[in-house]
Amino acid sequence: MLTRICLGLALLAAMPAWSQVEPSATGPPPSSDEAMQAPPSVSGEAYPAETGSEARSNYLRAGVSLNTSYDDKVLASSSGQPAGDITYSVGPSISLDQSTPRTHRTLAYNPGFTFYQHDSALNSLNQNAAAGFQYLMSPHSRISLEDSFSQTSNSFQGPNGGISGSTQPPTGVVVAPYAQQLRNTWSGEASYQFSRNGMFGGSGIYTLLNYPNPAQAAGLPSSSNSLGGAGFYNLRLSSKQYVGVTYQYTHMSATLTGSPSVTQIHTINSFYTLHLKGGFLLSLSGGPQHFSESQFPFPASGAWTPGISASTSWQLSRINVAGSYTRTVSGAGGLAGAFHLESGSADVTWQFARSWSANASANYSTQRNVLPSLLSGTPGGHTISGTASVQHPINDHLSAGFGYSRIQQSYGGIAVISANPDSDRVYGSISYQLAKPLGK
Repeated sequence: MLTRICLGLALLAAMPAWSQVEPSATGPPPSSDEAMQAPPSVSGEAYPAETGSEARSNYLRAGVSLNTSYDDKVLASSSGQPAGDITYSVGPSISLDQSTPRTHRTLAYNPGFTFYQHDSALNSLNQNAAAGFQYLMSPHSRISLEDSFSQTSNSFQGPNGGISGSTQPPTGVVVAPYAQQLRNTWSGEASYQFSRNGMFGGSGIYTLLNYPNPAQAAGLPSSSNSLGGAGFYNLRLSSKQYVGVTYQYTHMSATLTGSPSVTQIHTINSFYTLHLKGGFLLSLSGGPQHFSESQFPFPASGAWTPGISASTSWQLSRINVAGSYTRTVSGAGGLAGAFHLESGSADVTWQFARSWSANASANYSTQRNVLPSLLSGTPGGHTISGTASVQHPINDHLSAGFGYSRIQQSYGGIAVISANPDSDRVYGSISYQLAKPLGK
């Protein structure tokens, strides 16, 4: 199935066209003579997370960061009971961002080595890697491919994909405290503008979530995956407004204690996107969903249900705000089975002085099993997390920061979460980075 999706995207991107380079979904609103934009609900691009001008391209960057933190409830391996501990970590990084008139490629790798002061058995290697490629096949036809990988080992580590307008059901919304976790996501998107105000395209995504040591994630599937694809039609009403329709298919599977679970979701959404001056964007989508869920040994079930999604971004010179809300059906989001999911995210960055900025972010999700509670071992639950931080660039290469994070979860019947349902973290960091221009 994944091979068919990728092949279809490649064929779609190879079709002839006749427009200018498609701007970013977070850039200024296009005029009627400029290229159209793929809707946020399909492109999946993260909204800006920084204030001021856009990040510069054609740079090779390398650096290192040193971090120390105090976690009040580390799941100690010796006693099995949560206890406070201090951690130290070092994280080198390297990244490439290079653009040509027809291509844009990005590469990034960030390994991290974490050491625990009292429980050395929890010392770990954590790493994040990402690669992206965009290619303008012809003036009105674009293809983009992305691959991201992460290896994490506690509640507060892991990649942050930011806030986007994507309606693809999330995976891994449940966090297993201090369990080794591997995640890999491949995605692709292609678009073709066939007329001045008309565009169609498609996208595909595959995500794999794995716990190499199942004993560390008792009560959760040791492996789960999600495969999805979408097609869209986009109509430009004016330089500021877009409307259209999308069809989305998602297949999710997981296995818990020998009981396989498969969820299939068909979604038809209509969407509306509004761009205003001052960097404001609003995206709304909604429509019917049909899900079918099979979980041995229970009988298969299925039903129709409404799905809605809303997201917004507002970027000014000194403040940036982004938020999203989704109500959908999801499966394999770190659990086995199909769930009614409600989730929301908010992120605010404020540059309150020339060299000082503050950030606050919050996320929540609630999951309710579509099966009656008597037939399912996992009725659902909720996850709430938040972070507040301050950043201070000392000079062009050196910066410092500190912050506070909290995560709170409640999922009945999941032992690894019941043993450590909430945790608080205070941290400080200092980082050094060098940047070398390319092609200059």
